[in-house]
Amino acid sequence: MWATLLFYTFVVAAALQSLYFLLIFSKLAFRKKEKHKTKTSAQEAVSIIICAKNEAQNLKENLPGILNQNYTNFEIVLINDASTDNTLAVMEGFAAKHPHVKIVDVASNETFWGNKKYALTLGIKAATYNHLLFTDADCKPQTDYWLAEMANCFSSQKTIVLGYSPYAYIKKSFVNILIRFETMLTGLQYISYAAAGIPYMGVGRNLAYHRSEFFRANGFVEHIKLLSGDDDLFVNQVATKANTAICLSPQSFMVSKPKRTFPEWFRQKRRHVSTANRYKAGHKILLSLYFISNVLFWVLIPVLISLSIQLFWVLSIALSLILIKCIVYKGGFKKLGDTSLWWWSPVLEIFLITIQFAIFIANSISKPTHWK
Repeated sequence: MWATLLFYTFVVAAALQSLYFLLIFSKLAFRKKEKHKTKTSAQEAVSIIICAKNEAQNLKENLPGILNQNYTNFEIVLINDASTDNTLAVMEGFAAKHPHVKIVDVASNETFWGNKKYALTLGIKAATYNHLLFTDADCKPQTDYWLAEMANCFSSQKTIVLGYSPYAYIKKSFVNILIRFETMLTGLQYISYAAAGIPYMGVGRNLAYHRSEFFRANGFVEHIKLLSGDDDLFVNQVATKANTAICLSPQSFMVSKPKRTFPEWFRQKRRHVSTANRYKAGHKILLSLYFISNVLFWVLIPVLISLSIQLFWVLSIALSLILIKCIVYKGGFKKLGDTSLWWWSPVLEIFLITIQFAIFIANSISKPTHWK
């Protein structure tokens, strides 16, 4: 009886995984290639908002690429979030040379200590224009058309634009491989869901929305006390099939500086995943079913094989699903600009499942207390 139960649990898990990959994740994998939107007429004025805490060096390295965007009408709002290094001095140096750079200097606030959302709220209120484009200080535009590509996705109906932000490649680093794979997997998921008409999150390294969406939702008030969520929880709250656009042109990618050690990345991921329990109920069900079915699929394969339970069917189902996954990963990762990892996806998936369990345990014991 228990052997039959294990086998049919495996079959159900594999069937669910097949549905996710064929019906949802294929939306990105087989999406038509986006055209390059470099039009210069009727450009919307845009406020680029960057919240920085102790990011002096990253601002020196990355801000020139943002200042040099091929776009006619934009400002850059630099938010100094109570930095203790010379971040403010670096910002003031750029503002002295570029009149379209505005500085918002945020002092430490006991009520909102360690909370990026308070600083972002002040920056949004200080922005001149209604179209807001967000990124981080450790991010660099892949091209001079990042701003144009993202801004041109706005329309009278589309007031939220989901962009993509890959992490930079580092040679001979398994941690970097994990970071890049996990980032592409996350991109495959949230972009595919949005393409299927179910937007559930965005990434603040490359995200845009109209100011009206921010004030209609009363800003970040629903989750102001949570450390993270200025991007994913806000999008989860306000994004719909009707108001959300996807920008996937390689010209629009914003490349981020990755963590170099596993402990640094682990701490970062703890912050990122701490918001998932605040998603809408339907989104939580979809994401949970995917994770549970994926865990059961990989765990039950060796169990069933070691017990010699329905070996022919187990191997046939497992190999078929792995093939489907690899095909979808190859197509999806190509859209996300990196085709070097898709054939390692079975091994990397198992690593990520193990890490996700460790994060769940760590966050159950204690919560992250600040964003930097």
